Amino acid sequence: MTPKNSALVIIDYQPVQVNSIDSMDRQLLVNNVVGLAKIGRTYELPIVHSTVNVQTGLNKPPVPQLRQALDGLPTYDRTSINAWEDREFVDAVKATGRRKLIMAALWTEACLTFPTLDALREGYEVYPVVDAVGGTSLASHEAALRRIEQAGARLISWAQLLCELQRDWSRQETVDQFMRLFIETGGTAGLQFAVDLDQR
Repeated sequence: MTPKNSALVIIDYQPVQVNSIDSMDRQLLVNNVVGLAKIGRTYELPIVHSTVNVQTGLNKPPVPQLRQALDGLPTYDRTSINAWEDREFVDAVKATGRRKLIMAALWTEACLTFPTLDALREGYEVYPVVDAVGGTSLASHEAALRRIEQAGARLISWAQLLCELQRDWSRQETVDQFMRLFIETGGTAGLQFAVDLDQR
């Protein structure tokens, strides 16, 4: 993956969905998906952002931290559980012109799995960001990851994605942002990284 051949897809990080996650710490989940959004913006990836049932009044907008990270970008609201069944969403994905889709969605077992399977069938490469997604239970989350991996999805973490997009320290224009994102998103590892940098 490179910044020139990939697009980022973020689906349904709304309060009800976040509060129902039981496969990982919810604050860590939010921190990771916000970091993912910032990675997308740093490397100037096309970003397709979808919500479900906001316009119908049945659901709330995304959590504020993510709204802030994606400020100024359009959001495609839908009623379908599977975002790939929403024409406006699919048109937005196709309009990116990219065939490698970095994808994060809540829940892993539904809103990540279903569009991943459909995108794979249409010939896209899909890279689910495993530490920025969650399910209603650990078993549901893990079973969903196994299902999409068996179908051809290529699992990735946010740190691996960050390194793959940066790829070379000689790309000076994003080195400072890389370090800032790793420190902000990396938790304990990020703090240690910051300490190591300060001691140089």
